[in-house]
Amino acid sequence: MSDAEWEFVLPLLPVSLRGRRRLVDRTVLNGIVRKFRIGTAWRDVPERCGPWATLHTRFRRWALDGTFERMLRSAQASADAAGDIDWLISVDSTVVRAYQHAAGAQKIRGATAPDSGGPGTA
Repeated sequence: MSDAEWEFVLPLLPVSLRGRRRLVDRTVLNGIVRKFRIGTAWRDVPERCGPWATLHTRFRRWALDGTFERMLRSAQASADAAGDIDWLISVDSTVVRAYQHAAGAQKIRGATAPDSGGPGTA
C-alpha cells in the first residue's frame, strides 16, 4: 500500500484504546488485501503480513462495524468529486424460460399431465 493510499485510509480505521498492543493496522490491511488479491486461504498469507488469525479477526471486525463500507464510500466520493466515475448503469433483466423438452429432454410418449383433460379425467 502506497503512502498516499495509507494517508487516505488512516482516518477511516477504527481506533482501539483498550486491550493489549496490536499489530500495526497498515500491516494487517496489506495482509487482508494480499489475501483477496491472490485468492488464497487465510492460513496461506505470508507470515510477514502478520499471523493469519489476526488478519482474519481484524477483517471480520472491520466488516461487521462498517469500516470497509466507509472506505468504499469515501473512495467513491473522492473519485466522483474528481470526475473519475461515470454513474451510468445499464442492467439487463431479461429472463428466458423454456420447458425441459425445449432443452433436449427426452419426451415420454402417451403420457399426459393429470390435469390436462386427457383420458380418465372428468
